[in-house]
Amino acid sequence: MNNKPVVIHWFRKGLRLHDNPALLNALEKVGESHYELRPVFILDPWFVKNAKVGPNRWRFLVQSLQDLDDNLKKIGSRLFILKGSPTETFKKVFKEWNVKKLTFEVDIEPYAKTRDEEIKKLADHHSVTVVAKVSHTIYDLEKVFKANGNKAPLTYVKFQSVVAKFGTPEKALNAPGKLPKQCQTLLLSDKYNVPLLEEMQVDLTGLGKELYRGGETEALARMEKYMSQQDWVCKFSKPDTSPNSIEPSTTVLSPYLKFGCLSPRLMYHRLHEIIDGRKHTSPPTSLTGQMLWREFYYTCGAYTPNFNRMVGNPVCKQIPWKVDPEDEHFVAWKNGRTGYPFIDAIMIQLRTEGWIHHLARHAVACFLTRGDLWVSWELGQQVFEELLLDADWALNAGNWMWLSASAFFHSYFRVYSPVAFGKKTDKHGDYIKKYLPVLKKFPTEYIYEPWKAPLSVQQTAGCIIGKDYPKRIVDHDVVMKENLAKMKKAYQGKEEAPEGEPVKRKKSASNESPPKITKFFKKN
Repeated sequence: MNNKPVVIHWFRKGLRLHDNPALLNALEKVGESHYELRPVFILDPWFVKNAKVGPNRWRFLVQSLQDLDDNLKKIGSRLFILKGSPTETFKKVFKEWNVKKLTFEVDIEPYAKTRDEEIKKLADHHSVTVVAKVSHTIYDLEKVFKANGNKAPLTYVKFQSVVAKFGTPEKALNAPGKLPKQCQTLLLSDKYNVPLLEEMQVDLTGLGKELYRGGETEALARMEKYMSQQDWVCKFSKPDTSPNSIEPSTTVLSPYLKFGCLSPRLMYHRLHEIIDGRKHTSPPTSLTGQMLWREFYYTCGAYTPNFNRMVGNPVCKQIPWKVDPEDEHFVAWKNGRTGYPFIDAIMIQLRTEGWIHHLARHAVACFLTRGDLWVSWELGQQVFEELLLDADWALNAGNWMWLSASAFFHSYFRVYSPVAFGKKTDKHGDYIKKYLPVLKKFPTEYIYEPWKAPLSVQQTAGCIIGKDYPKRIVDHDVVMKENLAKMKKAYQGKEEAPEGEPVKRKKSASNESPPKITKFFKKN
């Protein structure tokens, strides 16, 4: 048992030192009473084994934890990796470490709320003081909820009007400095080290090339890289960015916000340092607008029952989607085998790299649901939960409901073309050729519609449709009309039961959110 009293800061998200009010609160006790700070991150072996999380996100997490450990060591502390369920782990360390105080960041996800209440009760039993602080969002979502009459604002405009009453958000807090020598970490055992990815005992099949390194250090550097481009920031408009550029046309800061490697308050104020007093774009399409979309969906998710599913969700249309995870159309979609090169290239990028542009997410989500395949948005949500680096519970659910016209967006007749949409920003199909090299020799006129190429052209390109690359699994023009009729019926309140059992939930570990999108819809 440790004789020196200990203050634990429990990292979950919020994997950073800057703008971390719960960590700073823990350090107040350290500074005044010679307590020892022990920052912990808990790896639950059951979760590691059973969670449906792709290898790219596991790598990002491990890198983020290692960077956090490195940064803590610079101030005289370290990260303690504890293994076990949170409840059993804290039962043990509260006693063995002589813990007097526990701090952590507020988490709005349903599972996290239940877990945190259990830990608070356990802490009370052990006479441990608990402090939870808001820092994963710009605004305190409970205040937003109360300011809107104890309900979540269900439109972006309404959300803006509510938070406008709060005035300018609080500034981001500085990272802590060097700890007093007498308060620095004493326990240096290797058993608490951040594990290597190979030691995690997770399936590394499909681990792609590292494109986005995890951690606070990289997050801050990436933010400053884009903030240094003043003109680009001021002119940024999400609908004008490209979903199929060879290099990302947006910041790719969403994974860092998801894991809390980057403070949303810091990014918000950095943006305003650049745009204030200058001509600039405005929400919802500006960079500030993207931050507010995140806040909007977080608020909806925090105060809407069953937000990540259709049944029992009061804001979600009840639509008779196909819900079988073995459905051949769903399997083809998630594996990038639909026969529509633009859709397939996006899904291959998602699986290999862990990130796709937000408008690319629009295209594949619409295609899976109301546009073409009539498959439940919940199944698509689960694929994104597994594969996206920035898979974020509230944003993922909210965006899938939006794109399936189940909630928030109701112009169900506006359908993305799996052909015309991609041509707008990449008429030669360079993006398709990158992710589907089997099609790289196809002439431009056929790259989006290879089934139209004469056999002689296919032979010259070295790719026979139906053999080397799949035939299209549906005719977009035909199924779109059929699905529009189904959507009309659902919107008229003539819903039928879903085609199968309710979607079964998988245990999980899209950060951006939709801008105005009407200009992109075009019938093929």
